[in-house]
Amino acid sequence: MPALVDVSDVAFECRPIELIGAFESTYQPEHDADVAESSGHIERRDDDLRLLAACGVRTVRYPVRWHRVEREPSVFDWSETDAVFEQLAENGLHPIVDLVHHTSYPRWLRHGFADPAFPSAYLRYVEALFDRYPAISHYTLFNEPLATLFLCGHEAIWPPYGEGVDELLALFRNVLPVVAEASRRCKAHDPAGIHMWCDTCERHTAGSRSGRRYAAYANDRRFFVLDAVLGRHQTYGVRGRPFVAEVVAHGGGDLLELEPGVVDVVGLDYYPHCQWHFDETGGSAPTTHPARFADLIGEYAERYERPVWVGETNLRGYPSDRATWFKYVLEQSEIAAAGGVDLRGLCWFPFVDSCDWDSLLQRADCHIDPVGVFWVDPSGARRPSAMSESYIAAAQGTPARDLAAYDWREPVRTWLKGWEPQIAHWNRLHAPLDGHPHGVPGDERFAPLTVRAAG
Repeated sequence: MPALVDVSDVAFECRPIELIGAFESTYQPEHDADVAESSGHIERRDDDLRLLAACGVRTVRYPVRWHRVEREPSVFDWSETDAVFEQLAENGLHPIVDLVHHTSYPRWLRHGFADPAFPSAYLRYVEALFDRYPAISHYTLFNEPLATLFLCGHEAIWPPYGEGVDELLALFRNVLPVVAEASRRCKAHDPAGIHMWCDTCERHTAGSRSGRRYAAYANDRRFFVLDAVLGRHQTYGVRGRPFVAEVVAHGGGDLLELEPGVVDVVGLDYYPHCQWHFDETGGSAPTTHPARFADLIGEYAERYERPVWVGETNLRGYPSDRATWFKYVLEQSEIAAAGGVDLRGLCWFPFVDSCDWDSLLQRADCHIDPVGVFWVDPSGARRPSAMSESYIAAAQGTPARDLAAYDWREPVRTWLKGWEPQIAHWNRLHAPLDGHPHGVPGDERFAPLTVRAAG
């Protein structure tokens, strides 16, 4: 693992980390709703892109909304996508094109990622997209495959509502080979193109014997999908790998022998809930024993021997909470880069507040989720805050050490108490009462890791 600088040395040499913008667009097939629409981004796209560019950002994760482009099988309507690429160019924004963001597949794929038609439909869409837009140079073929398929095929939260290992493996078998195939075709189409992988950046801890068993299982599971797509399971083998052993026991040995795909840059999507702590009572997140994010960055970079990027991060909280979390993630990214990691950028996701993630998208009622660089008021207007001030400063090259840090406000103070030792060297300000003057919009209880009941 790369040697990391001492975080207490606030004067360590660091290079600027490129900031990357993003817009949330997940489709909810059962509601025919799209977060890019419910957040107001589609109707305000011109203004949102101008605002992002005015911050000094030049690269943006941007979706092609397959579910709107191909409303009928093999019938593609590229009119909106044409306009998007024109607007991005007009604003000097270079896209990392996001082809499938979570459940953003056409509604006619009735069984989602379990649909027998998914592999051929997905490849047809990928080829049609790159045929029409051959200048695409950076792309994410499938956002967060481990997290997405886990929620779809193991936890029964998203369609097709599978439960358990067998149904998860069925989704892996229907999706992972075709993602690998798409990556090979894209590389053949343009050898200089860059496949920007994105998935959750995890590490889990334990406080009991049973907890240690499950933490070991979860820590093995976090690598399974990318190992499979890269054909690395033969390198690592099964010994000492409890999740891989279970995959084999459930007849999934074929997933260890996929024809390797191509991944150029490994994306690390990092949130407080990416680190769980397990004991005899079960699991809880965020963990009270978090590893340094810089250590996780170094671990993934060493394992995959590729450049990395922070594909996503955010914090559900008040603007000052978000600004403080942003400072932490940026500082840890600088530490990793100073230690020798080839780190290609940091994406705060999304640029404006999202919607309905407090129900994990099981509901579609335009419920504002306070996670953006700019917050959204009841009229839909984008409002600045302490978070946007820090973001703009960082986009213009200000290092993390020169960004403001604030005392956490509840309930973030309670959730993130485990991170306190990692930020003890900061001088923190009293949290300003900026943004959301009537409290956090749409959620009086404000329980960011509590999922509202669907229905």
